[in-house]
Amino acid sequence: MSPPVAPPGWSRWLVPPAALSVHLSIGQAYAWSVFKPSLESALDLSGTQSALPFQLGIVMLGLSAAFGGTLVERNGPRWAMTVALICFSSGFLLSALGAATEQYWLIVFGYGFVGGIGLGIGYISPVSTLIKWFPDRPGMATGIAIMGFGGGALIASPWSAQMLESFGSDSSGIALAFLVHGLTYAVFMSLGVLLVRVPRPAKTAADGTPAPLEGVQVSANSAVRTPQFWLLWIVLCMNVTAGIGILEKAAPMITDFFADTSTPVSVSAAAGFVALLSAANMAGRIGWSSTSDLIGRKNIYRVYLGVGALMYALIAWVGDSSKPVFIIAALVILSFYGGGFATVPAYLKDLFGTYQVGAIHGRLLTAWSTAGVLGPLIVNWIADRQEEAGKSGASLYGLSLVIMIGLLVVGFVANELVRPVDARHHVPAQNQKEAADVHE
Repeated sequence: MSPPVAPPGWSRWLVPPAALSVHLSIGQAYAWSVFKPSLESALDLSGTQSALPFQLGIVMLGLSAAFGGTLVERNGPRWAMTVALICFSSGFLLSALGAATEQYWLIVFGYGFVGGIGLGIGYISPVSTLIKWFPDRPGMATGIAIMGFGGGALIASPWSAQMLESFGSDSSGIALAFLVHGLTYAVFMSLGVLLVRVPRPAKTAADGTPAPLEGVQVSANSAVRTPQFWLLWIVLCMNVTAGIGILEKAAPMITDFFADTSTPVSVSAAAGFVALLSAANMAGRIGWSSTSDLIGRKNIYRVYLGVGALMYALIAWVGDSSKPVFIIAALVILSFYGGGFATVPAYLKDLFGTYQVGAIHGRLLTAWSTAGVLGPLIVNWIADRQEEAGKSGASLYGLSLVIMIGLLVVGFVANELVRPVDARHHVPAQNQKEAADVHE
């Protein structure tokens, strides 16, 4: 499939909606928890078992983004969005069959493995194209799309809950809900497939062939051999670990923090807190990434990591005595969590150019997979050990918060060590024609 080149006069502002149609769809992954109680009841599963499709999906997201990034660069965004559509929708259809026949392994395979490939390819599919369309505002452009991934659950969560209420929460009702999801997302994602375009390459005056890309250009294979890649890997991993540590345990954390006070937090208030965190996550993706276009990528990560450490310190030392302090600090941390995801493609573009930035981004997302395990593990394991030791309330999280501060400091130092890529890793101009030809 050849990448569709924009005709003369094509508006670049049509590309972000194409990206959003994909990211809003695959962002449903964050709403998987809606299906957990029904699956546990209908198929007699434990909480750990019902989480398997989501966990496998996130693992496959990282792996498919890492190993499929070069294919996405070579074949273009329409090919990538088509693959994402087929895999993500097929994952739901296989899950519907699994629910209808009460074969849970098929739900794990369908949603987790097949759908997870769609997550990874879909997540990176528009990144390189957006950066090429918006060289003047790459942070804002990628922020718009990646905001969709954070916001997908805000749409999917009430929608999925309503379907289970209407169809029933038994195996046949779950199957019908999965079927509707698969078909609806196929239609919605097809809008992105049809709408996406790549910019026309610049031409040389002499022979009309594609001109070499301007500025520093580094291939994906060379990028992973540079210290800059691994420093950014550490930066992203530390920032995501800090955010996901709160996000994954938000409701019980705020409840525990104020359980022994005169104003305990109700279940409904804790749910409202989770919704606020999701909103902060979304707002940070577009707000902070757009700010990075003004103050620079290195400076914005100084804010994410430095101010983030201060917010964790506030929660650790005064959070249990003031609800406003706890809530505001947590909202700031989650806005940095979202902003870190949205800003990193532009940071990669600054360091490695646009030559294979999508492939490089895909490989960097292995930091997300690592943080997705590391963050919840730190918070949950330590909370369990503290509870076994007879502690309660805010003291369950004291050590976790200190560890998060330390991780953010590590990320801050890594960000400070980032320097321009050495010239020996640059792609010679004569070798760039092959990449430019992809967009012909």
